[in-house]
Amino acid sequence: MKDYFTMEDFDLKGKRVLLRLDLNSPINTETGEITDISRFIAHLDTLKNLRESKVVILAHQSRPGKKDFTSTKKHAEILSKLLRKPVLHLDGLFESFVIDKIKQMKDGDIIFLENTRFYSEDVVLAEEPLSVQKRSHIVKKLAPLFDYFINDAFAAVHRPQTTLVGFSEEMPNLAGILMDREISMLSKFLVDDSRPKIAVLAGAKVDDSLKVAKNFLDKNIVDKIITGGLVANLFLLAKNIDLGVTNVEFLNRELGDIKPLLEICNYLLSKYEDKIELPLDLAINKNDKREEISIDNLPIEHSIMDIGFNTIEKYKGILNGAKAVILNGPMGVYEIEDFALGTIEIFSAIADLNAFKVAGGGHTISAIARMDLNKKFTHVSVGGGALINFLSGEPMPVIDALKISKKKFTEVKL
Repeated sequence: MKDYFTMEDFDLKGKRVLLRLDLNSPINTETGEITDISRFIAHLDTLKNLRESKVVILAHQSRPGKKDFTSTKKHAEILSKLLRKPVLHLDGLFESFVIDKIKQMKDGDIIFLENTRFYSEDVVLAEEPLSVQKRSHIVKKLAPLFDYFINDAFAAVHRPQTTLVGFSEEMPNLAGILMDREISMLSKFLVDDSRPKIAVLAGAKVDDSLKVAKNFLDKNIVDKIITGGLVANLFLLAKNIDLGVTNVEFLNRELGDIKPLLEICNYLLSKYEDKIELPLDLAINKNDKREEISIDNLPIEHSIMDIGFNTIEKYKGILNGAKAVILNGPMGVYEIEDFALGTIEIFSAIADLNAFKVAGGGHTISAIARMDLNKKFTHVSVGGGALINFLSGEPMPVIDALKISKKKFTEVKL
């Protein structure tokens, strides 16, 4: 029994549903065109299951001050094409003309409201308690018009904004199909007793990876952490292995002040060194060509771009026989062919495992798609910051709101 409602708990046919999606997407700021529709596709199961309901969509795009902070009109057009049915966009959120249109809806109608972040209440009330958020104009004007609020915006699950959590006490809040799948799959990885269990933490978002590593190791969630990318480089630096001026300067430039991050690395190495796997060799960019060097040959003044062949073989040996793996981050600069080897080999090795396999993060998803490995993973998460916060054991305001709503509306379940 789940501690939040799902769409299976109610008959939604003919009901008025307020649906919160996360369609925040990359936009070409010159043309205004949306350049990646993967998040739209991720929500299609939820939308198709609401084809006999009256559906009103809430979504945001970017944030005030950004170049891609724009209307959701193009978002509605893309959804209309994907669903092969009209999706009416209204350039308002709770104005009287919006309310009139909602009241006139028929079963199967879909209305897409304006970018929720055009309205200050969705931004400035984010740190306020629910008691304040539910008195906002957004909630007071929209809540009386609907039977249910469905939240499918997993990528924003760590945000306590009004259009994400403010409706929790006004009507039953349900997890959409994507939201439920994400929560279920990620929770399963955290509690799964299958061993060995391995986390592959790589890429450039070192602070995120260290948060996850600390939670995983402190709680004995995984047996091993395999590192790559800047994550591995920082751990090597923490072990007093000099990477060379070029690479240390790059770390400082990319990560800001690395001292606090080195302190976390030192803490983790002091307690869990036997569980943290670091490269044996690295691939450097020498005259625009791949050259591999042993860790013993550091420091080097050429840029570190990938893990080396011996490290690949070592990591594949550790992964062999794993029963559960989570993957976040590429091994190196996989966008350049000469330095894609580590990412290709490790991602392929994980994909071929007979195991529970979860992957997430923007660059990870991109690499998996490029290698056509999606179907070989048990679950590929759409979450970026949301995924990291979930795996780090940090508060999840949207999930908390779903639980609050179930507690309140269980006895009056319709």
